[in-house]
Amino acid sequence: MAATKSQGRTFTMFMAGITVAAAGLTTVGTGLGKLALIAGLALTAGSLAVFFKIKPFEGKVPSFKTPAALRLLGLALAIGGWLVVLAGLHLTASVPGRMITTIIGIAITLFGVIGILPVAANKNAIWKA
Repeated sequence: MAATKSQGRTFTMFMAGITVAAAGLTTVGTGLGKLALIAGLALTAGSLAVFFKIKPFEGKVPSFKTPAALRLLGLALAIGGWLVVLAGLHLTASVPGRMITTIIGIAITLFGVIGILPVAANKNAIWKA
């Protein structure tokens, strides 16, 4: 997951902070819940500060321009697939009809996320610097 020890520790701190904040949010009506929420948000903010501190150690970032149209197409497909799912819920009340529109919507989303967005991201990959 992480390239260095400091990135790994910071990522662990971030995940712990998000988990504690979520647990505190579910019981925010109690004193312990408020304390957990504040502690989780503090851990998350601290991890984000450390992330920004260790960012310059990542190395040279490539200067290739990623095609904006390709990124926008991937984003449109990712969001559009979920819109197909939501539209399918309103178009039909039958379970098979909803299942078909849901499968089509998920397929569109996965094509955008797995097929299009990595192509756009790999044009600006860090190993191409």
